[in-house]
Amino acid sequence: MDLKALHKIGYGLYVVTSVKGDKLNGQIANTVFQITSEPPTVAVSINKSNLTWEFIKESRVFTASVLCQDTPLDFIGRFGFKSGRDTDKLEGLNYKIGQTKAPIVIDNAVSYLEVEVTNEMDMGTHTVFAGRVVDAEVLTEEPCMTYEYYHQIKRGVTPKTAPSYIEEKKAEAPGSGKYRCTVCGWIYDPEIGDPDGGIAAGTPFEQVPDDWVCPVCGAAKSAFEKI
Repeated sequence: MDLKALHKIGYGLYVVTSVKGDKLNGQIANTVFQITSEPPTVAVSINKSNLTWEFIKESRVFTASVLCQDTPLDFIGRFGFKSGRDTDKLEGLNYKIGQTKAPIVIDNAVSYLEVEVTNEMDMGTHTVFAGRVVDAEVLTEEPCMTYEYYHQIKRGVTPKTAPSYIEEKKAEAPGSGKYRCTVCGWIYDPEIGDPDGGIAAGTPFEQVPDDWVCPVCGAAKSAFEKI
């Protein structure tokens, strides 16, 4: 069975948030999808090990901000590769509290949905939370980020807790000069460099400044291993 066939399913990229008491949290998700139009209902698949799962499970509400195509990798890394148990993911970001009392992330969002959970389905490692849309707004007309664009153009990687994660070990030619982040799996390719981080194409990894960090998860240069 070729599980790469699953990669052909279309996805977007979203920040899903929730609330628990006076605490706020959110994560990256690619499995927000519409179920019905009348009444408008949507669903999201969340890993049970994620803090956001605990928040949705208790509060029975969540919001989903649809990310724009130009969303920076470090923004995605903040919500996708860091834990709300260790850091305040919303610190310094532009967000508002919605009708559900859950935070709505505005930065890099083209639209958002607020959802009250009405049903859930246990899927082993994940729970699918489905619910009624209680509020929604279009913020900009910028193109949305697709998961394919995130992978192929921005060279983003998939968190291991994501529903669509498939472990894939790539064989590289000896002496390719590529280095992989041991935290998130992002690969530094010297032919491309890191334009967002000011590293020009053609820069060998050995010449990258020591204070440079992974553009996805923020890991230090020392966290990279040669492929």
